[in-house]
Amino acid sequence: MDKPEKGTPADVQMSDTGKKSGKQPVTGCLLSAAFFGALGSSFIYGYNLSVVNAPALYIKDFFNKTWIERYGQPVAAETATLLWSITVSIFAIGGLLGALSVPVVIKVLGRKGTLLLNNIFAVIAALLLSLGETAKSFEMLIIGRFIIGVDSGIALSALPMYLGEITPRHIRGSIGQFNAILICLGVFTGQVLGLPELLGQESRWKYLFSFLALPAVLQLCVLPFLPESPRYLLMERRDEAAAERAFQRFLGKKDVSQELEEVHAEARAQENLRAASVLQLLRSPAVRWQLITIIITMACYQLCGLNAIWYYTSGILREAGFAEDIIPYITLSTGAIETLAAIVSGLVIERIGRKPLLIFGFSAMAFFFSLLTVFLNFQNSMSWMPYLSYVCILAVIASFCSGPGGIPFVLTGELFEQSYRPAAFVIAGIVNWLSNFAVGLLFPFIQEKLQSFAFLVFVVVCILGSIYLYFVLPETKNKTFIDISQSFAKINKIPVPTPGHEMEQVLHITPDSSGKAQDIIKMESSF
Repeated sequence: MDKPEKGTPADVQMSDTGKKSGKQPVTGCLLSAAFFGALGSSFIYGYNLSVVNAPALYIKDFFNKTWIERYGQPVAAETATLLWSITVSIFAIGGLLGALSVPVVIKVLGRKGTLLLNNIFAVIAALLLSLGETAKSFEMLIIGRFIIGVDSGIALSALPMYLGEITPRHIRGSIGQFNAILICLGVFTGQVLGLPELLGQESRWKYLFSFLALPAVLQLCVLPFLPESPRYLLMERRDEAAAERAFQRFLGKKDVSQELEEVHAEARAQENLRAASVLQLLRSPAVRWQLITIIITMACYQLCGLNAIWYYTSGILREAGFAEDIIPYITLSTGAIETLAAIVSGLVIERIGRKPLLIFGFSAMAFFFSLLTVFLNFQNSMSWMPYLSYVCILAVIASFCSGPGGIPFVLTGELFEQSYRPAAFVIAGIVNWLSNFAVGLLFPFIQEKLQSFAFLVFVVVCILGSIYLYFVLPETKNKTFIDISQSFAKINKIPVPTPGHEMEQVLHITPDSSGKAQDIIKMESSF
C-alpha cells in the first residue's frame, strides 16, 4: 500500500483511509474527457462491429444491382462472395494501418490532438458509406469501411493512452473502462438501429452509416475545450505550466504538486525521455515481460472466441422455436448483457483489481464454452436444451465483458512508462487487428471441421491465458507507473532502482570551459 503523501491542510484533515488511498472526488472535466473521448472513438468501433449485420442482404443486393447496371449481367456467386468478404474484412486491415500510424501522429499532435484529428476519418467514412448507394458505387462502401477501420485503429490506441495519463491512479481502471463500456454501447446501438422498424430496411440502410458522423461531431464540439494529457505536456513538451493547469482541471484542486512530482520522478527514472521506437521496445530487456504479457493478453482478447459466438446465436434461437421475425429483438439481449457487464466491471475494478477480473473472465468463458459444447451436442435430443445453450451464450458474453473485454487496453497503458507507451500500443494494435483478422478468416474452416466442438479450441485459449496471467501478471491497481515497472524488475532480471540511483540521475556531471568537471545540480520542485 502506498505511504501517505504530504499535501494541503485540507488533505491533512482527511481520514487515514483517505490519505492512504489518495482518494478525491471525480471531476466533471475528467468524466467529460472520458465519456466524450470514448464516444468519438471506442463507441464508433463498437458500432461498426454490429452495424453491417442488419443490412447485409440489402448491401449484397445493392452490389448485384450495380453490377447489372455496369455489365448487363448479374454478379457471379464467387465474385459476390469476394466483394462481401472484402467489405467486411477490410475494416481490420484499416485498423492495422491506423494502429501503425499512432506513434507518428501522437508525437506531433499529442493524445487529445490525435483523437480530434481522428474524427475527420469518421466523418469521411460516414459520407462514403451513406452516399455509396446514391452514387451507385460499391467501391465507396469498401473504401468507407477501410477508412472507418483506420479510425478505429487509431482510436483503440490513442484513447486508452489519453485516459490512463489524465486519471489519478486510484480510479485509473474505472475511467479506463469507459473504453470497454462505450464499445459495448456502440455494439448495442448498432443492433437497435438495425431493427426493421428503425433503419434496418431496404430504403433506410444507408442512414445506419450516416449515424457514424454524430458521435464524431459531438466529440469535436466538446474535446477541444478539455486539457491535453498533463504527462505528455510535461515529459514530452516540457511545458510544466500547461501540465499544472491540466492537472488542476482534471483533479479539481489547486495544489497538484504531488502529481507533478510523480511525473518528475518517472522522468528521472527513465534513461531516455524521447519516445522509443517499436524496434527499441522489442530489443529492451527492461520491458521484455511487460511486452510478452501485453501480446498474450491482447491475443487472448481476440482469440477467446467471443466473435465466434455470434455465428451460433441466431441458429440456437431458431432451434428453440422462436419465430424468425422476433429473433432480432431477442438477440438485443446479447448487446444489453455486454453493456451491463462492462459497467459492472468498471464499478468494481478498483476494488477487485485487474488480475482477478481477467483470470475470472477467461476462466468463466472456458467453463461456459465447455457447457455450450455439451448442450449443442444434445440440442436435438431435448426440446429445452436450446434454451440452456442460449443462457450459456449470454454467460460467455458477460464473462468476457467482466474483464477481458476492456482490461487489456488499460494494462497496455499501465505496464509501460511514458517513453515506451506509444510503441507498446503499436504492438498491442498489431496483435489485436491481426488476431481479429485471423478469427474471421479461420473460424469458418474450424467450424466446418469440428462442428459444435469448435468451441473447445477457445476453451484451450482461455485456460492457457488464465494460467499465464496467474503466474506472471502483477496487480497494478492504485500503483504508479514506476511501481508497476519495478514489479517486473525481477522477472526481467534488471536491478530495481534505489533512491540513491534516482539522485544520481538528478545530479548531472558536465565539463566546464576549462575542461574540468563540475557538478551541476538540476533544480527540481520539491513537494
